[in-house]
Order: sequence, then structure tokens, then C-alpha cells
Amino acid sequence: MSKITVSTLNKMKHEKQKITALTAYDASFAKLFHDNGVEVILVGDSLGMVLQGGDDTLAVTNSEIAYHTRCVRAGSRELFIIADLPFMTYSNPADACKNAAELMRAGANMIKLEGGEWLHDSIRAMTQQGIPVCGHLGLTPQSVHVFGGFKIQGREQSQADKMLSDAKALEAAGAQLLVLECIPSELAKRITDELTIPTIGIGAGNQTDGQILVMHDLVGISAGYIPKFSKNFLLETGNMPAAVQKYCEDVKSGAFPSTEHEFK
Repeated sequence: MSKITVSTLNKMKHEKQKITALTAYDASFAKLFHDNGVEVILVGDSLGMVLQGGDDTLAVTNSEIAYHTRCVRAGSRELFIIADLPFMTYSNPADACKNAAELMRAGANMIKLEGGEWLHDSIRAMTQQGIPVCGHLGLTPQSVHVFGGFKIQGREQSQADKMLSDAKALEAAGAQLLVLECIPSELAKRITDELTIPTIGIGAGNQTDGQILVMHDLVGISAGYIPKFSKNFLLETGNMPAAVQKYCEDVKSGAFPSTEHEFK
């Protein structure tokens, strides 16, 4: 595998090649994903739920994300690694740059943060300092208490219009990638078509430029419930490498996610 870069992802969008992404938190799974077709790994604050057993992601610290980023980077030098900035670590440009720098030094290629137009100054400051940025709109888990739970976003026309406006603002500020989570598939397509940067969906239909799943959902071992937008590929294939390969194949072909995994 050639080294994956921002240019690689942009070329894939332009050529309509789907981007495959999974979360990972250690070297072993990073190597497994590298060997079986995944292009992007997210070291997500989802670790607060799937590794630490929390009810949400809010207790995760920047040091914990940095630790797991180092572990993931040890598993692959070629994969494109995105690291999450945790809750309240980017409330102003100075904090955003400081905490993002720690994650970049740990091995990340790009930093992800949740929110819309209000992040303009932080994103601009980060990109000016050489830190690539991934935005995140829709169901942003760090705002779960504002939403009143893990709920679908963007169903109301006003919400949809605001999300499109936010997406354009993030791109204008310098974001080079955008995650869209738990939004109607029609809205995800609209945003994807109007942006020049790649979009990666999770619970956003199959019209985004790529897909991401939490690795535990991919193999059916998440605590609690399996989200509607996920699929247990291990159950279908019987072993881990084959499950990852099947996920990548289905994303590339457009077979996953199917209509049963999307929101209207």
C-alpha cells in the first residue's frame, strides 16, 4: 500500500472512488486494517464508550487520545490517521492548536473536531500552523446532552440548511475533510455534492465520499446496542481479516450502507 495523504483522499473524491475508514485504538488492529484494505483510521473519542465503558465520550482526555494515536501509528506507517480532539479541548484557538499539536506529535495526520461555523477561527489558526483539520457535523457526540440523547440531526428544513451552511463555513476556514454522522441520506448527498473536500459518512447513507464505522460495531462486540447504521461483518464472514475485507468491498461497491442502514 502506498502512503495515504490528503492528496490521495482528494483524488479519490474526484475520481469517485469510495474512501474506507474505521476506528482503531491499538497497533494490532491498525495493522489488521492496513493489511485488508482500509485507507483511513480514526482514533476516536469513542474509546470512552467502547474501551472505557462510559455512557458518552466526555470523560476522554487529550493525553488518552495521544496514547492511542501512538499505538495506532506503530501498527501502520502508511494509513491516514485522524485523531479526535476531546470535549472542551478546543474552545478557543490557542487551546485547539496546543492540544492538536500533541496529537500530531503522537502520529496523527489530521485532527478532527466537532461543530459548525463557530470553529472558524480555531480551524484557520490550526491550518496556518500546519495542522490539517477534519470537521464533524450532524450527531456530534460531545453535544449529546444538548441534543437530549443520540438523536438524528437535520430532519427539519431549517436544521438541514444550517448544516449545509456550516459545512461550507468549515471548508472555507480550511477544513480538508468532513465527517457527517446520523443525518438523512438526502442531506448528506446535498452536502457532499456542494463541497470540494471529501465527506465521510456514518449513518448518512451511501452517497458520501466514504464510510466509517466504529470497529467494535463492525464485528458485533459493542456493549449495549448495535446502531441501525452498522452491520456485523464478522457474523457474515467468520473471521476478522475477511470481515474487514468485506466491509471495504461493500463500501467500494456501494452495497454498504444499504437502505436499511440509512435515515430518511
